[in-house]
Amino acid sequence: MKIPIIKYNDKFLNAFSWFMSIGGITLFPWIILREKYRDNPRYEEHNIKVINHESIHIKQQMELLVIPFYVWYIIEWFIRLFFKGNAYRNISFEKEAYENESNLEYLKTRKWYSFLKYL
Repeated sequence: MKIPIIKYNDKFLNAFSWFMSIGGITLFPWIILREKYRDNPRYEEHNIKVINHESIHIKQQMELLVIPFYVWYIIEWFIRLFFKGNAYRNISFEKEAYENESNLEYLKTRKWYSFLKYL
């Protein structure tokens, strides 16, 4: 099995879009993206960036053995709610992914537990 497994499904993503619009989500071992990104030259560059962003989350999930990743993610999100700014964007996992999503070589050189430096 090749990881990640990439799927396109708007209905699934809409079910998770309660507070904000999401273009993709990682649920190990799947990356689920908006259907508009599939085979659309207009979104090709964005699609590659989103896949790279979500692939960084795959690595993070593998490091933490998946379930602890989600527990940590939720706890950190709740903690960040009490600070100024966007709680989601300030989660260490998201900071790492956003900072490196345009670097398509990042996953080749990324060190284990790199998200810790974004705490």
